[in-house]
Amino acid sequence: MSEKHLHIISFDVPYPANYGGVIDVYFKAKALSEKGVKIHLHCFEYGRKRNAELDKQFYRVYYYKRDVSKKHLFKNIPYIVSTRHSEELVRNLLKDNYPILMEGLHTSALLKDNRLKGRFRIVRTHNIEHEYYQNLARVENDVFKKYYFYNEAGKLRRYEKVLENANLLLTISKNDEHYFSKRFSHVDFIPAFHPHKEIRSLTGKGDYVLYHGNLSVAENNNAVKILLQQVFPGLGIPLKIAGLNPSRQLRNLVSQYHGVELIANPDDNAMDELIRNAHVNIAITEQATGLKLKLLNTLYNGRFCIVNDKMLSGSKLDELCVVANNAADVRRELLRLFRLEFTGSHIEERREKLGLLYNNGNNVDRLIDLISVAE
Repeated sequence: MSEKHLHIISFDVPYPANYGGVIDVYFKAKALSEKGVKIHLHCFEYGRKRNAELDKQFYRVYYYKRDVSKKHLFKNIPYIVSTRHSEELVRNLLKDNYPILMEGLHTSALLKDNRLKGRFRIVRTHNIEHEYYQNLARVENDVFKKYYFYNEAGKLRRYEKVLENANLLLTISKNDEHYFSKRFSHVDFIPAFHPHKEIRSLTGKGDYVLYHGNLSVAENNNAVKILLQQVFPGLGIPLKIAGLNPSRQLRNLVSQYHGVELIANPDDNAMDELIRNAHVNIAITEQATGLKLKLLNTLYNGRFCIVNDKMLSGSKLDELCVVANNAADVRRELLRLFRLEFTGSHIEERREKLGLLYNNGNNVDRLIDLISVAE
């Protein structure tokens, strides 16, 4: 059998795999590599450092500086795409005839390059990007950022038709598959790749609720405010809020509430323990695009999980979560769940359902079959 090679174009340096997008990139590439596929990994750099772990894991690793200068704000092409155009990348790709997997619309400038027209080109869609940016704009308070997000959303909507040039689109959720299938042919759903191999949830009861996320993001700040102001007053259940870079305003707000603890910038081990020991993890969002990998993390490691419909977003994880779409429903479900124990049967249900849909081994085999069409 001849060797299989694949170019993967990553929008960022994907290691350490410690935030949503790069988790899927890294663990997909890792799963392919472990199946014997020679991965040529191309990374755009803009803040995250080069990491020797990638050289150990993959056949070849290349780095390109992302040009984040302001001149790209004035182009018709979306900023997230324009800043990831590299002539050096194209030259490297032209050295062979292997298939190319582009991670996100971010790296899809290659679809407009006629020199690569004969190549088998795949795009992994991580989001419906213009919807994602519209939602960022809605929750942003800074007037300049709000304008940028709305402007970028418009550019992304117009630019999306470039995906016609791809041989295959791989969506990360069923909702995204439904959206892209209406607009393009050759669309397939491959669930998110992730680091979890087994259910590590604890049985029994915890004594607090956890909300975690990047607390420098406006959407997550808004979720915290709803929990503080509408859900937890008078409930008598402790709340812990954990995440990156909470603002001074958020710290001040949390300090006004009794029974609420803010844990800023916990390391991975501390976050892991917070998730496992909570009785309920709350995961709510205003973004109904892509897949929230923190939901998978919670289901593999935590006890009960309360979500809203938008957090599920075609993930097929409905049966493993408790759905509550407003503050009153969240309050009611918290009171109900705190009367229950998390049991071995809950763990078995997760093991069965997550093993069917989110099994990296099964999904990488499907991906290899799809890529093999190029040979």
